Amino acid sequence: MGAENVFIPQQARLWLAPVGTAAPDGPTVAMPSAWFDIGLFTPDSFNWSTDPSFEETRAHQSNYAVRRWQTEDAATIEVDLLEWSLASFRAVYGGGTIEKVEPAGGGTAYFRFTPPAIGSRTETAACLELIDGNKRLRRMVPRCEQTEGVEQSFQKTEASTLPLRLSVLGGDVGAPYYDLLPSTWAAFDPGPTTP
Repeated sequence: MGAENVFIPQQARLWLAPVGTAAPDGPTVAMPSAWFDIGLFTPDSFNWSTDPSFEETRAHQSNYAVRRWQTEDAATIEVDLLEWSLASFRAVYGGGTIEKVEPAGGGTAYFRFTPPAIGSRTETAACLELIDGNKRLRRMVPRCEQTEGVEQSFQKTEASTLPLRLSVLGGDVGAPYYDLLPSTWAAFDPGPTTP
């Protein structure tokens, strides 16, 4: 126990990649080339939440549940992106198409972004990276998907953000998410838990 165990995420990044991309081999190595940094986001918007669901059995002899079991699990990543780019638009809307348009009458080319149709959202892999000095943690999410609507506010006096909300997806192989932790934390390992 001690102050060295206090973790303050002074810097954070969110990396995205196609599903199936190899994860980094540790918390401090360079990210594999297929991963891309989604860019700048507001300092207080980077959040992770889990939402387990339970059922319970009650008995007439007790005011408390006598048995409780977990039936579902859920986890969500949320962040408000400051950078407007083609990559951030696709991430925030869960896919979509990007087309470069050359004006028929000449002039500057532009891009046309079309959000995905129903049933066409794209899954992605995510890596939440948190940095406190020389301590670094990476939370790996092999599969997630943007499942919320996009709500934006366009104010004259502040930057408009792109709200990214990713719901973790599970599967029959591997964990829905896991953490890559620095080896220095092993010095404070309490040992295996007992049932």
